[in-house]
Amino acid sequence: MFGFLKEKLSKVVKSISEKIEKKPPIEKKIEVEKEVKKEDKKGVIKKVLEKVTKKVLEKKISDKDLDEITQDLEFSLLEADVAFEVTEKIKEDLKKNLVGKEVKRGQVKDLVVKTFKDSLSEILNVPPIDLKEIVKKKKPSLLLFLGFNGSGKTTSLAKVANYLKKNGFSCVLAAGDSFRSAAIEQLEEHGRRLDVNVIKHTYGADSAAVIFDAMKHAQARGIDVVLADTAGRPHTDKNLMDELKKVCRVNNPDLKILVIDSLVGNDAVPQAKMFDEAVGVDAVMFTKVDVNEKGGAILSVAKTLKKPILFLGIGQDYSCIKTFKPEEFIENVM
Repeated sequence: MFGFLKEKLSKVVKSISEKIEKKPPIEKKIEVEKEVKKEDKKGVIKKVLEKVTKKVLEKKISDKDLDEITQDLEFSLLEADVAFEVTEKIKEDLKKNLVGKEVKRGQVKDLVVKTFKDSLSEILNVPPIDLKEIVKKKKPSLLLFLGFNGSGKTTSLAKVANYLKKNGFSCVLAAGDSFRSAAIEQLEEHGRRLDVNVIKHTYGADSAAVIFDAMKHAQARGIDVVLADTAGRPHTDKNLMDELKKVCRVNNPDLKILVIDSLVGNDAVPQAKMFDEAVGVDAVMFTKVDVNEKGGAILSVAKTLKKPILFLGIGQDYSCIKTFKPEEFIENVM
């Protein structure tokens, strides 16, 4: 998982470290000193070594030096689906920590690695969401799943329903996608497998009304959570986005979860922006992370939205979701 991003960051760290540490050879200067005072060979060598080493190790890095050693950084990170804004932040953090500073040879790699880690930590440092606490506070709670066509919303919804059931919460599913062919049947099959009821209308029905009825059903039966599916829609389709706004206006969901296919690469950012601008995203869930070697989209969306990442989809089974932990993500890619 995230092997591609890890490989790219590893190469960048190694390149920066090697270029910073690459200094004029010490041996040549030592030979000059040996010719000057051969009679005190050992003492002179020791003194020259100390002097040259100190000069080399305490050489300050200039803006020009840093530009040269980070020229491949932008390309490498963009290739790993890391947005330009994230790349620029990492470069600025490197500049802040290296330019004009006395960097000792043995500390270069550690400093570069620390800078990368601190940059990633700052990007991912958003207030976390405790889903179980949200559900405990309001009964029934409404979780609305939204996203682009084919992002994996319906399967993700079923995985979260399974997660909540295993944590002792009762659930009902709302077939708010009354547009896509076989969407209702797909949700019903998930409901059958999970032993969870599905509230539905006919195809072409008002999505807001379906979800409204599901909430009334949950209230009447004391059910803890309503998990509402919605039709997949391009973030550029104004009419469909207006429909989503109506769903939110009528039902006032407690949590709007944007589901993003982690394989879409740099298109994840415009998707996230448009959905957030339209209805306000509360949390993000990435799918297909188990087959994504890059992982840069996670950083890009986190910096763009500044909203927590709730889960990662890591397989086909209902149990194949993982709570996102920033520290673990950073360790994996570093």
